[in-house]
Amino acid sequence: MKLKRLSLSLAAAGLALQFSLASAADLAKAAPADAGFSAERLDRIEGALKPYIEDKQLAGAVVGVARHGKLVYLKSFGSADAELGTPMKDDSIFRIASMTKAITSVAVMMLQEDGKLLVKDPVSKYIPEFKDQKVMVLRDPKDPKAGYDTVPASREVTIRDLLSHTSGISYRFWGNAAALVYEEGGVPDGLSPNGGQTCDAMRKLAKLPLLHQPGSVYEYGLNTDVLGCLVEVVSGTTLDRFFKERIFTPLGMKDTQFFIAPAQRSRMASLYIPDGKGGIARAADETIRWGTLMFAANLPYQDQRSYYSGGAGLTSTAMDYLRFTQMLLNGGVLDGNRILGPKSVELMRTNAIGSISVWDRLDPAATGNLGDKFGLGFGIRSERGLTELGSVGEFMWAGIYNTRYWMDPKEDLAIVFMSQRIPRMPDIEEKVHAAVYQAIVK
Repeated sequence: MKLKRLSLSLAAAGLALQFSLASAADLAKAAPADAGFSAERLDRIEGALKPYIEDKQLAGAVVGVARHGKLVYLKSFGSADAELGTPMKDDSIFRIASMTKAITSVAVMMLQEDGKLLVKDPVSKYIPEFKDQKVMVLRDPKDPKAGYDTVPASREVTIRDLLSHTSGISYRFWGNAAALVYEEGGVPDGLSPNGGQTCDAMRKLAKLPLLHQPGSVYEYGLNTDVLGCLVEVVSGTTLDRFFKERIFTPLGMKDTQFFIAPAQRSRMASLYIPDGKGGIARAADETIRWGTLMFAANLPYQDQRSYYSGGAGLTSTAMDYLRFTQMLLNGGVLDGNRILGPKSVELMRTNAIGSISVWDRLDPAATGNLGDKFGLGFGIRSERGLTELGSVGEFMWAGIYNTRYWMDPKEDLAIVFMSQRIPRMPDIEEKVHAAVYQAIVK
């Protein structure tokens, strides 16, 4: 009777679901051999990372691997803070930057399933400022500073354009023709502290010219920050609350959030930058500017906590993000909690940019092979994009601070790599990826 009364009390308080998930924070474990891996060959992950740590190119990292829904590998390496001698731990918290995009994209698909929107809808249906946009035409294509004229957009930007990064919206940090326009217009990239609300900045962005005609070019940019604003407008709640109530709590992602609590600060991995001597040094908390790129290590624990960047703002752990990727591999469900229907997941990992190639705008040699096609929130590896170990249909993305994830439906495999350095060293990520795939023996 006491247990029954306790259960009823928790339910009445709205805590029953959270209580039931408290023990579901980790994926069930499996021996590598039971999941088709060679344990000995999986140890090569450490061999891939060790030289970078010893050469002071990387402070530390965490790698998680799941196959057939079971955790087969989770290991931490090096330091969370090399200067203080703090070891990296499996539950260290990382700035995941653009790995936020997949979560925001899932939120948009959830709203379509709720009947609140259609991805084919024009964005202006929900954010009127995106009506009647203009497209810039450079006066001198070789000199972005020479100025530009504008022409009317051939059609309105749609939600699908935002999901597939074909809206014509760019990033300031690319240093292209949009950079100066965005900076003068007060539009941030989401990597440094900002006051106000996300939608304030996105409405400013809507009044600025597009870099390309909608649907014509893949241009990786602030599209997902606009989607974050869209989620707030359509759902009637803040992005952080939507994430927590609809995604993080059901999935048991207990350490994923925009701004960390004081008690989590000790688990936050430090951010590292080049020290000018061939190694790396811990980045100061103050905002750092490199050309048109602005970022701040203290973003997750700064005082202003009202700006939720849907494209770059979250922090997470390797295990939390593995749970998210496993949900997608499962067709939208994990531990009986359905986030999306399987057809929505199928649509998200289907090529949405047609004959356009991601490689037209992102150089694999510089950014790593993030797939040659793009779906609704992820890079996708097509037959043409299969230039390394992996599978056709693998979908993935990375964060600017050297974080990365991969999902492979064919192998029923998820990989999460977490570290904290800028600029990224894609080779580190890809060596981990290769080390995982070479360990598959059946």
